[in-house]
Amino acid sequence: MGDLELLLPGEADVLVRGLRSFPLREMGSEGWNQQHENLEKLNMQAILDATVSQGEPIQELLVTHGKIPTLVEELIAVEMWKQKVFPVLCRVEDFKPQNTFPIYMVVHHEASIINLLETVFFHKEVCESAEDTVLDLVDYCHRKLTLLVARSGCGGPPEEEGSQDNNPMQELQKQAQLMEFEIALKALSVLRYITDCVDSLSLSTLSRMLSTHNLPCLLVELLEHSPWSRREGGKLQQFKGSRWHTVAPSEQQKLSKLDGQVWIALYNLLLSPEAQARYCLTSFVKGHLLKLRAFLTDTLLDQLPNLAHLQSFLAHLALAETQPSKKDLVLEQIPEIWERLERENRGKWQAIAKHQLRHVFSPSEQDLQLQAQRWAETYRLDVLEAVAPERPHCAYCSAEASKRCSRCQNEWYCHRKCQVKHWEKHEKTCVLAAQGDRAK
Repeated sequence: MGDLELLLPGEADVLVRGLRSFPLREMGSEGWNQQHENLEKLNMQAILDATVSQGEPIQELLVTHGKIPTLVEELIAVEMWKQKVFPVLCRVEDFKPQNTFPIYMVVHHEASIINLLETVFFHKEVCESAEDTVLDLVDYCHRKLTLLVARSGCGGPPEEEGSQDNNPMQELQKQAQLMEFEIALKALSVLRYITDCVDSLSLSTLSRMLSTHNLPCLLVELLEHSPWSRREGGKLQQFKGSRWHTVAPSEQQKLSKLDGQVWIALYNLLLSPEAQARYCLTSFVKGHLLKLRAFLTDTLLDQLPNLAHLQSFLAHLALAETQPSKKDLVLEQIPEIWERLERENRGKWQAIAKHQLRHVFSPSEQDLQLQAQRWAETYRLDVLEAVAPERPHCAYCSAEASKRCSRCQNEWYCHRKCQVKHWEKHEKTCVLAAQGDRAK
C-alpha cells in the first residue's frame, strides 16, 4: 500500500471475511450500517491501492475469500429495495423525518458497491471469481444501460439543484435520480471489464450478452446518444466526477473515458473468436453495426489504433450476406438472484417499508449523533482528498473551489456568496456532521 493507509492489511482481511448478504427487511439496520461503513472503507482503500500501483490487496482478498458473489447479490438486493420499497416510503404522507440521512445511506449503498466492483473488476481473476453470478451482473449492467439510453432521449440526467418547495423526501428522490445516472456509468465500465474476459466466459454468459440482450447493438445506441456529453450554451460539456464540466476547444477531439469503454467493449464482443462463433449477424444487427463506420475517424484511430481491426471487420460485414435468426438448442444457466429475491419478498413490500419506517428510519437524536460520529471516522478528509480524481468544486455553482465549510469541513465553495445561497440545503447535514465531530 502507499504512504496513506485507511486500513491495515489485517483489518482489511477481517472486513472482507465479514461481508455477507442481508435480507431486504434488514437494510438500514445496525448490522447493515456497520457493513456499509466497512464497504466504504474497502472502497476507499481499493482506490488508494490502485492509485499508487503498489499491489492491490483488497482485490486479492475479495477473490481469496470468495466475496465477489456476495457483493453482486448485495448490489442486486439494494437495486430491488430502491425499486420496490423506497417508492412506498416516499408515498407515506405522515412520514416526515427530521433527517433523511439514514435513508440516503441505503440509497447510496448501490453506488458504493458498483464503485468497488468497477475498481476491482479491472483484474481478470475477479471476473472469474464471480462464478455463476457473472450472469446476474451482466443482467444488472444491461438494465442500467437500457435505462441510460432511454433517459438520453429525455434530456439526460436531472440537474442537481434543489427547490425550496421540496420536502426532504422529495429532495432525496431527486438525489436518487442523479445517483442512478452515475451508477449506470459505473455499470458501463464493469460491463467493459467483463468483455475483457470474453475468452473465458461460459457459453451461457456469452449467449446472454449476445443473443438475449444483444449488447453490441445497445452499445452502438450509447455511442449515438452519448448521454455523458451535452451542449450547453453552445459549449460542449462532459459528465465526470459527479459533475458536468465544460470541455476546452483544444480537448474536444480527445476520446473521453466513457466513449473509450464503449469502443473497447465493442471490440471485444465483435472480434473475439468466441463471440463471433455465437453472434448471429442478422439484417437488424448488420444495420446497427454499420452505423459505427461514421464514428471511426482518423482522429479516433490515432487514439485507439486497434480499432483499425474493427474498421476492417465492418468493411467485410458491409459486403457479407446477413444470417437468418436462429435459436440454438443449448441447456443454459439463467440469472437467479433477482428472481429469487422477488419470489421471497413478493407481496411484502408494504410490510418491509412499514417495519423500516418504525424501527430503522426514525432514529432518536442520540442515535443520529452516534451515527454521525461513525460517519466522521469512516470518511476521513485526508483519505477523501487522496481518492478524489480532481480538485474540489463548489457545491452551489460547480466552479473550482478553494474554501471549505468551516463548521463541518465537508462541503467546498468558490465564494462566500455561494455558501450563503447553498446554506438552506446544506444546513441539516452540516449540523449533523459537526455534532459527530464534537462527539469524538
